[in-house]
Amino acid sequence: MIVAEAKPLEEIADLLGEVRKILVVGCGGCVTVCLAGGEKEVGIIAAALRMMYKKNGKELETLEVTLTRQCDPEYVEMLEKYITDDVDCILSLACGVGVQFLAERYNKWVVPALNTKFAGGTIEHGVWEERCGLCGECILHKTGGICPIIRCSKSILNGPCGGSQNGRCEVNKDIPCAWQLIYDRLKALNKLELLLEIQPPKDWSKARDGGPRKVVREDVRIE
Repeated sequence: MIVAEAKPLEEIADLLGEVRKILVVGCGGCVTVCLAGGEKEVGIIAAALRMMYKKNGKELETLEVTLTRQCDPEYVEMLEKYITDDVDCILSLACGVGVQFLAERYNKWVVPALNTKFAGGTIEHGVWEERCGLCGECILHKTGGICPIIRCSKSILNGPCGGSQNGRCEVNKDIPCAWQLIYDRLKALNKLELLLEIQPPKDWSKARDGGPRKVVREDVRIE
């Protein structure tokens, strides 16, 4: 999932500036799971902003809506009835994708309330960790399901660097060496021979370096 975290309330207020009425839009997808932009967070941030504005002698009216997803046009269109002329701004509690979808669909100023961090997952309650670099060319079948692009601090594709000591990364001793993890996993699976395969340099044109990417499934498109 996409993991994000809320911007500081003071920063959001500065971004909003002299608005009088805003539409606060949450997302029921990834940011709900990581407790950053779901229905609960929409209510909290809307109330906090109203109180902050009132404390500064200003009035702020908020409308609150949480979409199933902000990255899907069919759900984004459901905001139509809330986008009135007196709405000065849309405050999006989604990842950067959702913010862009709202901005493209409506002729309104859209402000991001979150900072999009990474693609990852839950490792314990309240803790999320990056696990995928979205490189576009997955080799997890060769590394025991452990991503060397993200789990290795240097994104090395062929074994550990010289700085790894006692299974810990030289960048930060709290980080396990990804290649130690890969070795241990492959050994447990009796597949250490995979380590003998030399991985060619990563084709970064399949990642973000090649420009914005697109996936097209002709079998499900609607003409």
